[in-house]
Amino acid sequence: MGTEASFAQMVLNASFVVQLIVLLLIVVSILSWAAIFKKRMALRHARRAADAFEDEFWSGTDLKALYTRLHHREDDAGGLEAMFLAGFQEFLRQRQRGVIDPEQIAGGAQRAMRAALAREAEELDVHLPMLATVGSTSPYIGLFGTVWGIMNAFRALSGAHTATLTQVAPGIAEALITTALGLIAAIPAVIAYNRASSDVDRLLARYEMFSDEFINILQRQSQRLQHHAEQVGTGGNS
Repeated sequence: MGTEASFAQMVLNASFVVQLIVLLLIVVSILSWAAIFKKRMALRHARRAADAFEDEFWSGTDLKALYTRLHHREDDAGGLEAMFLAGFQEFLRQRQRGVIDPEQIAGGAQRAMRAALAREAEELDVHLPMLATVGSTSPYIGLFGTVWGIMNAFRALSGAHTATLTQVAPGIAEALITTALGLIAAIPAVIAYNRASSDVDRLLARYEMFSDEFINILQRQSQRLQHHAEQVGTGGNS
């Protein structure tokens, strides 16, 4: 009674091209899982950092004191902290230049925060293109290995007088390994990509909402400064 061939035996008995594709898909799958775990940890850290910053920001803390504290570790700031630093830094810069027009101040801060948001979006998108590529190409790579293996299996039978299922089955089984590995690599990558993309979209929407609210705060402060300057000017002229 024959014993069923193991996975390793089928790979070792396969052609060089099929073996190469199997190795490629195994490496791609390992890299994909590494990217999945890194992405999951990065998004979890980003959410926790956003929660902590918003709790402090909306607790009524002094914005200048918050800016001073965060400015000392500006290189490590990310997410909402980076956007806050960019917007408030531009706000202070325009005040130092003597600008009191609320629209001008708000516009400058908004542009600075938009640039910071673009950098954060680029950072959040890390690993997503790789997962998308693995999810979309792995099945085709596996299918190519299967087609190649089946071609070799039938080519080996071309000189035989009779072809039976027993003769063809081992070659086809070896060829189908690459299709299975392609799906094993692709399915987790597709699921992880869809979930991570959704999480990134929610984070970016949260960042944009904070940007709009912060701009409104800066605009109100600018209006108070403008009103105070106008009062001082009127009192000086009277």
